[in-house]
Amino acid sequence: MKSLIRALCGALLLLAGVLPAVAGPTPAAAAPAAPAAPVTPVTPASPAETWTPPLSTRGRYIVDARGNRFRLRSGNWDGAQGSWNGSGDRNDPATHHAGQNSGGIPIGLDRVPLPTLLADFRALGLNSIRLPFSNEMLRATAPVPDAAVAANPALRGRTPLQVYDAVVAALTDAGFAVILNNHTVTTRWCCGLDGNERWNSGRTTAQWADDWVFLARRYRDNPRVVGADLYNEVRRDVLDDPNWGLGDNHDWQAAAQEAGDRILAEANPNLLIVVEGINWTGIPLDGLPHGRPALTPVRTLSHTLVVSNKLVYSAHFYGYTGPRHSGATGIGETHDLRYQDMSRAQLEQTLYDQAFYVSAETGTHFTAPVWVSEFGIGADETGALPRAWFQNLTGYLNAVDADFAYWPLVGWSTTAQGAPGGDSWAMLRYDSAGRRSGVLDAADWRTQPWTALAGTAGRTGQIPVTPAWYQLTTDHRDHNASLRTRAAGDWDSGARKAVCPDGSRLAGLGHTAGRGLCGTSDLRASTDGHTVVRDEAYVPQGGDWATGYTKLQCPAGQFLIGYSLRGERVSAALCAPSRTALAAGGRTLWFDRGDNRPPGAPGGEYAYGDYKGQCLPSEYAAGIAFTTRAASRPGPAALLCRPLPPA
Repeated sequence: MKSLIRALCGALLLLAGVLPAVAGPTPAAAAPAAPAAPVTPVTPASPAETWTPPLSTRGRYIVDARGNRFRLRSGNWDGAQGSWNGSGDRNDPATHHAGQNSGGIPIGLDRVPLPTLLADFRALGLNSIRLPFSNEMLRATAPVPDAAVAANPALRGRTPLQVYDAVVAALTDAGFAVILNNHTVTTRWCCGLDGNERWNSGRTTAQWADDWVFLARRYRDNPRVVGADLYNEVRRDVLDDPNWGLGDNHDWQAAAQEAGDRILAEANPNLLIVVEGINWTGIPLDGLPHGRPALTPVRTLSHTLVVSNKLVYSAHFYGYTGPRHSGATGIGETHDLRYQDMSRAQLEQTLYDQAFYVSAETGTHFTAPVWVSEFGIGADETGALPRAWFQNLTGYLNAVDADFAYWPLVGWSTTAQGAPGGDSWAMLRYDSAGRRSGVLDAADWRTQPWTALAGTAGRTGQIPVTPAWYQLTTDHRDHNASLRTRAAGDWDSGARKAVCPDGSRLAGLGHTAGRGLCGTSDLRASTDGHTVVRDEAYVPQGGDWATGYTKLQCPAGQFLIGYSLRGERVSAALCAPSRTALAAGGRTLWFDRGDNRPPGAPGGEYAYGDYKGQCLPSEYAAGIAFTTRAASRPGPAALLCRPLPPA
């Protein structure tokens, strides 16, 4: 959160004619940094850090193609998302964030040659860069001003997207992993009431996803472009909140699912898909509902993508904000705690509740890496509470071995006229002559906590493959997570359909809510094909395993991978052929009158508030039973569970 949401209340009052418009906050004047004791500089990573793309996930860790842990030690190289504050002459640096006109391209190219910038990034201990962009940048046709690339004359005459291309190529050629970040829709500074509140501000979700497919295809042949960070700081606009799972035009969970699936299916199946939590809902006034949900909704509704092991969740934390504090001072300020007001124990519990439970609670449908893709503080910060917050946060990130990205990486240390100014939050600051100051210098108080964070490798080496679990939901639409099934077309027209990802099998179902659970499995035969079961044609003579109930049973040698519903009623079962012989017999697992799941409930609560049935990890599901009796719910009531073949 780089701008204050206090503008929200002002805008609401402005609409009512109560207040005149107020300008957004201006950067504080640079103050001398507090003296700091000399510290050991960050140990630079190897110029050719060994890692093999593409990246994927295994449980809570990101791994490279060899299965080795790849901890994202990242910086945000901003600028291409826009620096203009939204009013005044765009050519006047004073109308840009911190007086820095980025020219709509990564900042610093006017002051420092690219090779020098990359060497400084490496010296910070970084192995990856979060590279923001705006949708407007993708369509800009005018060349960037020569002044914006003064230190890199080879980039003169290029459009912003062409400059972005060159930066991506330089970063990846130098061995960095690049995560593309859709930061804004329009090229202006984020993140208040600026027209960039949602992914579909001024556009449709389909148009937004189209832009992602375009960009992912553009870099498809560059394996070190490893991720798509779908949208930055989704938040309330003047009138409406985003939500997580309501199925409407403001449903961020559904939009992220749609864009992530399209990127993987249509553009590049190798990319990590980064989904940030919701950054703000409600009106920041005492007594009214408001807050920062972050990743809390993931516990009940997670994402299952069409390519498994590509999902990363992210969240942002700044000391001047809080779980229910917008970060404002004055208008929009409430009496809620900021993160920097919390004790270390309070902060750690809050971070866990808002984000880190996702990676800490393994063996659930929501287990995934958590990337804190923004956090930061000023070099000129002298307050005891903000400084303690930064120490506590960086210490916690190390304690939980988290992936992280500092905001911002690059900034100016002088104005365009050469006077002291620019962005004191930047880790690397450059004056008009290209001279550097910042975290690489011991005089910067942030050097010590940053060194402790970036200089700690965390877990390294091989990460073992462990069972993974995936949630299916038919709340509002189909959830077909199988590329193989998608290629075969609509298998139950008019019904809501759910299909497990390729490489998994159906493990459990909810009785009434349309939710399901899949578990990893290598059971499916390599040949394409599936069977849609609509009646009891495959129930053998004398094989009634749910007397009085309708039974949709897979043919011999097949297992359940999906299901469909019409309203609450079961419509069909989807079965896939096994690569090996399957056992017959089995047991009936009832769950229409209570939960019936294995000890420890592997996969977690995948259908909150609903009765759930789930076969043992040593079993496969071969059938679904339901009833249409009067006064009974027609949802799934029982599963036929059979033993898996020996490994």
